[in-house]
Amino acid sequence: MIKYGQQSIDQSDIESVVDILKSDWLTQGPTVPKFEESVASKVGAKFGVASNSATSALHIAYMSLGLKPGDSIWTSPNTFVATTNAAIFCGAKVDFVDIESDTFNIDVNLLEAKLKKSAKDKTLPKIVVPVHLAGQSPDMKKIHELSKEYGFNIVEDASHSIGGKYLDEYVGNCKYSDITVFSFHPVKIITSGEGGMALTNDEELRRRLILHRSHGITSSADYMQKTPSNEIWNYQQISLGYNYRMTDIAAGLGISQLSRLDSFVSTRHIIAERYNKQLLSMPIKLPKIIKESYSSYHLYVIRLKLEEINKSHQQIHDELIALGVMVNLHYIPVYRQPYYQELGFKKGYCPESEKYHREALSIPIHPSLKPEDQTKVIDLLGDVIS
Repeated sequence: MIKYGQQSIDQSDIESVVDILKSDWLTQGPTVPKFEESVASKVGAKFGVASNSATSALHIAYMSLGLKPGDSIWTSPNTFVATTNAAIFCGAKVDFVDIESDTFNIDVNLLEAKLKKSAKDKTLPKIVVPVHLAGQSPDMKKIHELSKEYGFNIVEDASHSIGGKYLDEYVGNCKYSDITVFSFHPVKIITSGEGGMALTNDEELRRRLILHRSHGITSSADYMQKTPSNEIWNYQQISLGYNYRMTDIAAGLGISQLSRLDSFVSTRHIIAERYNKQLLSMPIKLPKIIKESYSSYHLYVIRLKLEEINKSHQQIHDELIALGVMVNLHYIPVYRQPYYQELGFKKGYCPESEKYHREALSIPIHPSLKPEDQTKVIDLLGDVIS
């Protein structure tokens, strides 16, 4: 089976983990802050706060911005459910803005129109969450301008796009957002086994992120409340937090992987360029990369021109898998999931996202994909849809 995504682990990664296992620290020791500093330095942010998953990082990001019951976030329906689930954890409401037909990211023109209407209705969102689908940044500069006009915070769900760039600067620098979140799941650009990180340039947000990540506990005298002088108080829980900490084992792997980040992304670009050339003659709509963006190419998503193909979306999906090509679908619109339909969302809410869902396939792209396997993917795809 040719996988659509796969981690790339070498001997240096293995040795980095073994070194941690031989050290005095396995959970959150000195390697976690080293990983945080390394990622922040790489992408140009002031602070990084590592967590045990990107979902956790999203949750503490929303909490740190004060998201609460009665508030709402808006995001793209073309994302994994974690983007919105983390807001529901906070008791907030979620809403969606449809996507562009060619980049598959949030449609900023529709976002602006929705904001204008909501300003009149006094139903503006607390947070807008632009998702970097497949590794490509949305138009963050325009979204940032809208945030100044309409007063919302921005959390970039950049789970797909570490190593990507926007306006020639690394995604994650938080120039156009309050917080950016990365994922280090095994199929992402780099992996820590499982894990995530929230990046920010705001020191107070960093403090809150750390607090929410670790049970709401602080050992800083600056934030502890006064206590009787004859009792030992070397830590205090000052808010309700979670155990979302990353281990040193995971961080050690992450540091090792980070050293090859640019190489991983470069290899993905080589694979994507070959697809761009050799799929051009097929009845397929290829992903568009905007001039402002340098995609990390976490995914390579095609849209089938089904009106030119004598097979259904499902048939093509199933036949490719039967032939040993593991294709996937990223994503079913979040609001079409049964849980979200119980919240009141109906089919047809975001028409372009639903059309995308009926046509999209993610085909294999990862640094371990051999040229001969990519050739097989291209040939089999051509055979199946011809």
